[in-house]
Amino acid sequence: MYRFHPSVQWKGGYPNRQQIVSQITQLWKRYSLESKTKFETQVEKVYQDDKGRWIINNPSEGRFEGIIAAVGTCGDAKMPHISGQDKFKGDIYHSSDLTGKDAKGKTMIVIGGGASAVEALEFASHEDAEKVYILARSDKWIIPRNPIIDVLLSFNIFGGETLLSWIPELLLKKLFYRDLEDLAPTDKGLFTGTPMVNSDVMDKIRSGKAEWLRGDIKSFTEEGIKFNLRSKGVPSGGPGKEKIIKGDIVVMATGYERPSLDFLPEDNFKDPYGPPNWYLQTFPPSHPSVCANNCTYVNAIGSVGNWHIGIYTRILLMFLSDPLTRPRLFWMERWIDMTRFVKRFAPTGAFDFFTYLELLWWFFFCIAINPFRWKWALFVFCGIGAGLPRRVVDAEDKLRSSMGITNGGSYDVGKSF
Repeated sequence: MYRFHPSVQWKGGYPNRQQIVSQITQLWKRYSLESKTKFETQVEKVYQDDKGRWIINNPSEGRFEGIIAAVGTCGDAKMPHISGQDKFKGDIYHSSDLTGKDAKGKTMIVIGGGASAVEALEFASHEDAEKVYILARSDKWIIPRNPIIDVLLSFNIFGGETLLSWIPELLLKKLFYRDLEDLAPTDKGLFTGTPMVNSDVMDKIRSGKAEWLRGDIKSFTEEGIKFNLRSKGVPSGGPGKEKIIKGDIVVMATGYERPSLDFLPEDNFKDPYGPPNWYLQTFPPSHPSVCANNCTYVNAIGSVGNWHIGIYTRILLMFLSDPLTRPRLFWMERWIDMTRFVKRFAPTGAFDFFTYLELLWWFFFCIAINPFRWKWALFVFCGIGAGLPRRVVDAEDKLRSSMGITNGGSYDVGKSF
């Protein structure tokens, strides 16, 4: 999932921060990006000049044809304060701050039931913790970490719950959950939210090394957490049995603040075409030269990986390099309207959840609908056809030279081609 370039190889299934940063640094140097990277720059606003060129903060930063907003979905760690927290005698960490921590032989309490909680469980297992309690407020789907199963689940082209969704849900309960079927959600379908992908969590629970408890956090105590244990089907805050969960370490798997896109122009957020209701989910209709890659994502299911990030980027490059491929505002909005109409009966919003096959259909439709994009198909989907962007780069260099423009200068690339 973290393999963002063909040369990247990880030593294990969950690379740590040091490994990820080292691989990024190697690529950064290999492609000579030092001279094209500016650190410690707070982006406060982006706007266009009278020729449609993008300006970052102010004109002194340069002018640009396109923008990729890559702020992602995880910003600052959420670290809520819980009553009695100062009384706890053990250590309290956020799930993002576990690297280098000692958990050997200790009992760990994980607050939260999402992907961060599962990663904390992986950490505890790797560090040989004695016992792990996962305290989850609600049930979430868990699917095996198996590419074949994940691809099959992503084959739902309707991008949401259908009349046949009970079939994969039943198979997961009987073949994957088995004796732990009580942990499977009953109030939400598989195709309504992002499932957790882990093949070992069930084995750890069966072995007694971990317990997954459903309920509500009441407060901290000196020894651990006061917890209201609820039965299956009882809503959050409902009646249950109160008990003390004792532990040496408490991990707050409480997620992250979502980074803001408010540096983009205001017209990108007008209803009903605000994120994630954008063209292909990432291109604001008012500005197809902006690609919010992985920033508008809410929920999805599929094999995912890094493929769609590259496809989105190459679609943007196509729009920038060939004016005949650029979508008009009217047709971008009509595509959004059509997709919302097709998914009007989905439990989630039209773009709040999608499957990977649905995403690929979006890409295919984008290319097929415009004949001027056909020659770009191999480049967009496979990265094949280096001559296409190379010719554009050569032409830009010649144009700059003929006009006496240096790297800091500007020209209207749209009118030039």
